[in-house]
Amino acid sequence: MLSLFDQGAFAPCPAPFNLAAHVLRRATDLSQKPGLEVLGPGGSQIWTFAQLEAAVRGTGTGLLQQRLQPGQILLMRLGNTVDFPIAYLGAIAAGLVPVPTSSDLTEGEVAKMIADLEPAAVLRDPEVTCAAHPNQILLADLQAMHALPPCDYAMGDPERMAYAVYTSGTSGKPRAVAHAHRAIWARQMMVDGWYDLKAEDRLLHAGAFNWTFTLGTGLMDPWTIGATALIPEPGTDPSDLPALLKQHRATIFAAAPGVYRKILKTKSPLDLPDLRHGLCAGEKLSAHLHSAWTKITGTELYEAYGMSECSTFISSSPSHPARGQALGQPQPGRRVAILGPDGPVPQGDEGTIAIAASDPGLMLGYMNAPEETAARMQDGWFLTGDQGAMAVDGQVSYLGRADDMMNAGGFRVSPIEVETQLSAHPGIIQVGVATVEVKTDSHIIVAFYTGPRALEVEELQDFAAQKLARYKQPRAYVHLPALPSGANGKLLRRALPAYFKG
Repeated sequence: MLSLFDQGAFAPCPAPFNLAAHVLRRATDLSQKPGLEVLGPGGSQIWTFAQLEAAVRGTGTGLLQQRLQPGQILLMRLGNTVDFPIAYLGAIAAGLVPVPTSSDLTEGEVAKMIADLEPAAVLRDPEVTCAAHPNQILLADLQAMHALPPCDYAMGDPERMAYAVYTSGTSGKPRAVAHAHRAIWARQMMVDGWYDLKAEDRLLHAGAFNWTFTLGTGLMDPWTIGATALIPEPGTDPSDLPALLKQHRATIFAAAPGVYRKILKTKSPLDLPDLRHGLCAGEKLSAHLHSAWTKITGTELYEAYGMSECSTFISSSPSHPARGQALGQPQPGRRVAILGPDGPVPQGDEGTIAIAASDPGLMLGYMNAPEETAARMQDGWFLTGDQGAMAVDGQVSYLGRADDMMNAGGFRVSPIEVETQLSAHPGIIQVGVATVEVKTDSHIIVAFYTGPRALEVEELQDFAAQKLARYKQPRAYVHLPALPSGANGKLLRRALPAYFKG
C-alpha cells in the first residue's frame, strides 16, 4: 500500500463570499455574548460579538473613506493589542488585502517588504518600528473608525486574494504568501480534526494578537462558531497563565510548545477543573513535554502540523489521538501523501509530506515569485519540504526538514537570510547558522563564523539587532578556524551543532 490518505472532498466554499463576514456570521444571533475577553490581573476587557462586528465594519468604512480601493494591499505595523485583529478583519470586510507582520521586524526588514508589496497604505502604531511610506494610517485614526457606520461586506469570488502573510523563503528572502477568502472556509476542517471546538467553549490562546497562530486559532476560529476567545493582556508572564486559565474557566488552551514548557518550569499549581484539553502547534511537541503536561494536569495535548502556506492539515484530536510520537492524521476533507521521486512511497517509508494542490486552504502562491511557487508543486501536490512517514492507519510521523530551515519559537527562519545579514560584518569572513539543542526540548539559533579573530559577543548581538527581527537573531556565537564543508566546498550546516560546546 502507498502513503496516500484521502479523507474525501471538503464541501466547496459558497459564492459570493467574504472571509470577515464568515468569521462574524454569528454576531447578530449572539450579539450580547462575550466574543473576546482580554485578561489581566485587574480583570477583563470584554468585547461582545456586537461590539466586535461594529468595530470591524466601522473600520472598513473608515478605510474606504481614506480613498483606498478594494484589492489594494495594506501593510500592518500594529502592536499586540485588540486593534490588530479589528483592523485586519475590517480591511478584509471592505475588500482590501491586509498583510500582518511581526512587530519585532527592523526598519530595514520592513523597507524590503514595502518595496516588495508596494502597499497602498501602512496601518501604523507609532510605537512599532516602520520604514518610510507616504500613506500611513495611524493607530489613533484606526481606533476612531470603530464608531463609524458599518460598511457593507465586500462579497465576491472566494478565490480572490483576502490577505497575505510573510514566511522565510528557502532562498533566504522572506516571501509574502497570498491566501484567498476561501482559506477561512477550509479552517472548518480543523474544528473536528484538531480542536473539538464547540460554541460553549472558552478558548484561551497564549500568543500575541499580532501572531498569525493567535489570529487564526485564538480568535477567528472561535468567533466563526460562536465561542469566546480569551487572550492574556500584553506582557503576561507564563507563570500567570495557570491562574488565568482557572479564574476565567478556560475549557481549551492553545499555545506553542515553548509556552507549555515555561509553565511547567514555574512549578505553579495546575488545578484546571474546566480545562478539557490543550492545543499546540508551531514546533514539534516532544514526548517528554507531552507526558509531563498530561501527568501534572490530567488533560491531554493535541498537536497540529502545518505552515504559512496551508495552516494546519495533520493533527491529533480527542476523537483520533496520536499514536506514540506521531503527529496525528490528515484532517477530515484533506488529501495528504508522503512523496518520493516517483510519487507516493510505500507505507512506512520516508518521504516528503505533501498536501493536494486542490486543498481549499492552500495558498494562491508566493507574491512576486512565480518560479518559487512552481518549485513547490509536483504533479498535483504541494511539497512542504518536511520529511515524514505514514503508517497503515494514516498516522504521520515527523522526521525533520529536507532542507536547513530553522524553527525559532514557532517561526520558520531561513539560515540563508540570517547568514546574509551577518556576513556584512567586517570581522566575519564566512558564517553558518543552525539550531542547537542546549538542553532537553530547548533549542536556540547559533551562528558559527570565521574571521581574523573572535569578536565580542555584545558587538555581534548589537549588529544582528540592527539587521534582524529578534526571533531571527542568534542567541550564541562560535568562532571557528574553518566551517565544515563538503567535497564541493559547500557549507555543511547540519554538521555545525557538533561544534557548539555550550
